[in-house]
Amino acid sequence: MYPAELVAPMKADLNNVGFKQLESASDVDAALGSQEGTTFLVFNSVCGCAAGAARPAVKAAVTEGTKVPTNLVTAFAGVDGEAVAKAREYTLPYPPSSPSMALFKDGKLVHFVERHQIEGNNAQTIAEHLKKVFDHYC
Repeated sequence: MYPAELVAPMKADLNNVGFKQLESASDVDAALGSQEGTTFLVFNSVCGCAAGAARPAVKAAVTEGTKVPTNLVTAFAGVDGEAVAKAREYTLPYPPSSPSMALFKDGKLVHFVERHQIEGNNAQTIAEHLKKVFDHYC
């Protein structure tokens, strides 16, 4: 578990652009259970690739894209343990990784970005990929 004061600015980074923080299994079920429309889930993390690529890419995609998901949600790995565990049930068969990102349409997983697809890419490349995904599904 990471200290709350350490992760607060990292959580705020996404919350400030409209992401709802998922902190419990019931939060996850409410967000992902049977939603209509599109829901974008970000597994946030303290690692360098989250700070240097994932969060900046996500922020750019949801603020600069022509289409954005209806619902924006996030759970923080190493902090929101119950929510992360429950959310990972919705992202099977993908193995647990953070940071990672999932797009759901009408309650079904339609796209997943794993950590290994984030590492080694810059924020702009990831943001452009997300914008294309959003344009296709949203």
